[in-house]
Amino acid sequence: MPMSKPIMLACAAALAAGTAIPALAQSAAAPPAPAPKALLAYTPKPDTLPSYGKNRPVTRLPEVLAKHKGQKSWTEQVILTSRFDTRWVQMAPGEKLSTRYYGDDRVMWVVWDGQIKFTIEGQEPFVASKGFLVQVPQRVRYSMETVGDAPSLRYEVTRTGQVPNFPADNGEPRPPNAPNGMPYVKVSTPTPPDTYEGVNKPFVDFFKDVVAKDPVKGPNPSLVMMDEGNMSNIIRGKGVPTPPPSNKGHFHVGRDEFWFILEGKVDYLIQDVGLITANAGDIVFVPPGRWHRASWADGQTDTRLSFNANPYTFHAFGPESGGEQ
Repeated sequence: MPMSKPIMLACAAALAAGTAIPALAQSAAAPPAPAPKALLAYTPKPDTLPSYGKNRPVTRLPEVLAKHKGQKSWTEQVILTSRFDTRWVQMAPGEKLSTRYYGDDRVMWVVWDGQIKFTIEGQEPFVASKGFLVQVPQRVRYSMETVGDAPSLRYEVTRTGQVPNFPADNGEPRPPNAPNGMPYVKVSTPTPPDTYEGVNKPFVDFFKDVVAKDPVKGPNPSLVMMDEGNMSNIIRGKGVPTPPPSNKGHFHVGRDEFWFILEGKVDYLIQDVGLITANAGDIVFVPPGRWHRASWADGQTDTRLSFNANPYTFHAFGPESGGEQ
């Protein structure tokens, strides 16, 4: 069959440019091979596991409440590492937390009992009850107050070493020394408040926004907090039979991780700890370098809220697992 004029012109142009003319009948180039699902790597893992220290693999809420029985207001340290500083805080009815802010990191709370009125700079005030996940970006002023007749209970997550700043624009008195003993001095600062961006919202009502919308599935997106130094993620699903001990899960290099159980029960297999089951309101903690595996416990819908120091934390799985649990 004779060549059409356009094809002949194209061939002539190719010859003039000194390029090779592919066979007219040659098929299109094959698509590139897909990237491998998982890569193999050599990753450092300590022979001697980092100690838990004063931290515990699981902090059970009933034990914390029993310890503070009869107290209207109290604070209980839960996790203290080089990165995370977390605690349970109960405030009596009518108790207020004065206006403050953190200068270099956000703060997040899981409200678990009673009602708290949050007043956050730039936002309409709102009342949070059990299951509210509340966060405030760095340098954004906030205050809170227990409303109603019952105490309020919240789980608070901050960065270790961060202490709050207090406004001094309107003649406010100097606050007492910071928890680390340092006195407060008056300063001026040009640094403006941060803003809520992306997945970061003032609050998520877990039981309304997630549970009431679907009996099993988690939200999409599942992230509730993320920036260059923080990540919190809702992981929700139907319970499954406990995986075999040969499924060790993964570990993290130099980073710890913890979870707040929001719903149901979650099974954890932790190196040198064994298999534990955590219930709603419990907090599970794993130091760096330890194999750990989380799975939804059989029998109900289960949800854990994960906390990591980085949204893209490196996960080291066993070489035979294909990079997944």
